[in-house]
Amino acid sequence: MPRLRLTIAYAGTNYNGWQRQIQDCGELPTIQGIVEKEISRICCKKIYLQGCGRTDTGVHADCQTTHCDIPEDKTGLNWQLALNTSLPFDIRIKNYAIVSDDFHALFDVEKKGYTYSLWLDRSFVPPKLYPFTWACGKLDLDKIDESIPYLLGEHDFAFMQNQGTVLKSTVRTVYEIYRSDYARQIQTEPENHELKITFVANGFLKQMVRNLTGLLVACGRGRINPKDIPVLIESKDRRKSPPTAPAQGLTMTHIWYKNE
Repeated sequence: MPRLRLTIAYAGTNYNGWQRQIQDCGELPTIQGIVEKEISRICCKKIYLQGCGRTDTGVHADCQTTHCDIPEDKTGLNWQLALNTSLPFDIRIKNYAIVSDDFHALFDVEKKGYTYSLWLDRSFVPPKLYPFTWACGKLDLDKIDESIPYLLGEHDFAFMQNQGTVLKSTVRTVYEIYRSDYARQIQTEPENHELKITFVANGFLKQMVRNLTGLLVACGRGRINPKDIPVLIESKDRRKSPPTAPAQGLTMTHIWYKNE
């Protein structure tokens, strides 16, 4: 069967994450479940999607890359038009392609990028941004900058993994962590208090990006000394680290594939 590659963008506010979930009360609303239902309807048979990663309840995506195998007679279909006509307004097909049958949306990933949005003024958050940012208040950005180098490179990130997934290894390589230029931004847009922090790695543990964000915010609030981060890494103990950042500020923003 031909292999279809889809890139899906969505606002995760109204969904129980990416991954299909079936409980005693029935199937919960998830991105995967809803898109699979529409593809299956079009193909007149059950179709299963493989995503490049799982996003939690309330987390968003600009580029959730997926694949599935479809009937031969559906290869000429305009899948973007066909699916966007029937999908909810907050789930959109960004692009599609028929690809080699050895392409794998998860196993072929080289690195992933996520961006977290912080709002540095608690007194007012624009309503349109409220579902997409964390109003954490003022932060010492110099302390955040001081913290970042300790988190780069290959480490055992067990201290940043929430429970729920059993893995062979909790070692990951973080290639980049960088933030937007808040000082310049506030000069030209005095009411724009959004700070974006982007994380790029070869993979992330369960809620690792949200935990890294929580750690950086704790450093920016003066609750953790950046110089203590190596001790936290060495501890491999999630309980010694700050709370997880809220889901709504996180977006999957880039997926890099091998040979692309």
